[in-house]
Amino acid sequence: MTTTVAPTSTAAAGTPSRRPRGAKLVRMLPLSPAIGLMLVFLAGPIIYCVYAAFTNMALTGTGAANVKFVGLDNFRKAFSSGAFTNSIWLTLVFTVISAIIGQNTLGLGLSLLMRRSTKVVRNFVGTAVIGAWVLPEVVAAYLLSAFFNDDGTLNVMLHAVGLPGQDWLYAAPIIAVSLANIWRGTAFSMLVYSAALSEIPKEIEESAEMDGAGGWRRLIFVTLPMITRAIMTNLMLITLQTLSVFGLIYAMTRGGPGTKSQTLPLYMYEQAFSFSQIGYGTAIALVMLAIGAVFSLIYLRGLNSEAA
Repeated sequence: MTTTVAPTSTAAAGTPSRRPRGAKLVRMLPLSPAIGLMLVFLAGPIIYCVYAAFTNMALTGTGAANVKFVGLDNFRKAFSSGAFTNSIWLTLVFTVISAIIGQNTLGLGLSLLMRRSTKVVRNFVGTAVIGAWVLPEVVAAYLLSAFFNDDGTLNVMLHAVGLPGQDWLYAAPIIAVSLANIWRGTAFSMLVYSAALSEIPKEIEESAEMDGAGGWRRLIFVTLPMITRAIMTNLMLITLQTLSVFGLIYAMTRGGPGTKSQTLPLYMYEQAFSFSQIGYGTAIALVMLAIGAVFSLIYLRGLNSEAA
């Protein structure tokens, strides 16, 4: 008897079928407007900024009439400038105090408080914190300026308990603007951590409590390890946002007195628009971009190690 063997198709044999390139292009057509907009409004400005950073482009003078390629001169000028290195240092101080320590820690603390408090407390805390977040940046800056200045609310409270006051915007401007940014931006971290904490099964914490773990031990060994991804994501987002803060500091101190609160965004603005050096200011913007990329890589590495 003759046995007939049925032909085996390529797909049945486990070999993936190849679709024509034309079909793939047709599937990409609905995405083409979005891709075009990204190229024009995202990639385009970045490429132009990279070009401008290596030129003598300016708003007035020779750089406006005759743009020339100057190589790394703008970067050499920046890293040999004391004002530039001072602005980098102040940017790092501002970011660490107001984002990594302030907003992150306070946001976590408030989310833990709201998780275990009554509805009245949750509503009050949520309204107060989110209310500061939704205020326009200029309005928030005005309120905090009134709070920290020589005749402001902070000094009134200090005098009431017998402590000396001072003009905090003059004596410690980078600390004042850091506290202002904490007050305004903590709501974001609080919302991120509140969402992460709501995903933790109560049975796990109850089991730890039955095993004799106190509040701090549960927090350190149970709660925080379970929200590590939320912590890293929150840190990355608030760090990048804080690195680019301009309006709050400019409205409160304008980078002063002198350059005591002149972070990189304010130094870049001064060079590009006050002194009309667009090429030099753009080079500073690329340095800011590099600093943000370094922070992002650190946080992404933490996220990847957690996933592994």
